[in-house]
Amino acid sequence: MNSIPTTALGLAEGGLPVLPLRADKRPFGNCGACNDLACGGRPNMRVPGPCACPWPCHGWAAATTDPSIVSSPQWAAAWRWARAIGYHPGGAGVTVVDLDNADAVDWAREHLPLTTTVATTRGQHWIYRGTVRSVNAVREGVDIKSAMSYARWLGPGTGTLADVPAAVHELVKVKPAARPAPRAVAVPAPAGGGRCPHRSPVYLERGIAMAEQRISTATSGVHAAVYRTFLAVLSAHGRCGCLTEAHIGRLFTAAQARGESARHCTDAWSNAHTALGM
Repeated sequence: MNSIPTTALGLAEGGLPVLPLRADKRPFGNCGACNDLACGGRPNMRVPGPCACPWPCHGWAAATTDPSIVSSPQWAAAWRWARAIGYHPGGAGVTVVDLDNADAVDWAREHLPLTTTVATTRGQHWIYRGTVRSVNAVREGVDIKSAMSYARWLGPGTGTLADVPAAVHELVKVKPAARPAPRAVAVPAPAGGGRCPHRSPVYLERGIAMAEQRISTATSGVHAAVYRTFLAVLSAHGRCGCLTEAHIGRLFTAAQARGESARHCTDAWSNAHTALGM
């Protein structure tokens, strides 16, 4: 008998925002209505939207403490296939320092104060009271999971919960130690200085933010999600010249944060240009 949904329900009732995870430790993909953020996204996402989907869509943003949702027919269908429980650390008011190997654990023992510790397959989770922004690869083998992120529930752990230390606050201020975003493919600007003739700056900023969100919340088929997102952005703004290298760099950075290589980003951008006849 699958004890995962029963455990998840108990955690939710205790105040931990939970969500089902697949065998690959990732959230389930969005339903058809929420695919590619067609629903506008949930109210708690970086770009708030109106979505009230009953399915566990949008990754971490679906995490809930509502027992009626956790035990609903829609979530029951996901729990039947779930192989782990995820939770939203930021929603629980905590920060998880995910130490992915023995070297990372040794670093934490030297530089971070003791706190609640949970053993993982390859390392440890050090859990602190308080929230910060989530950043992957702040150093080799170390991810910070808190706001707008999820972690795998592996038990309550041992040790006394400590406050987020200054060292962690400093880590999330530093740009992740990932590969630098490649130089964006140039988008020709029209006559008129590159000002968008049919969209406002606010609309453009919201579009870029939603595109970043779409990439960062893709739970399966990341290659395809990146290409579709690039295609949508270019379709809306590729010819009017309002896209800057800063905008494009944000998209490349979001893609690389999900594991895309610099080459795949460049290829996806080029392929989107070709598909639109640009």
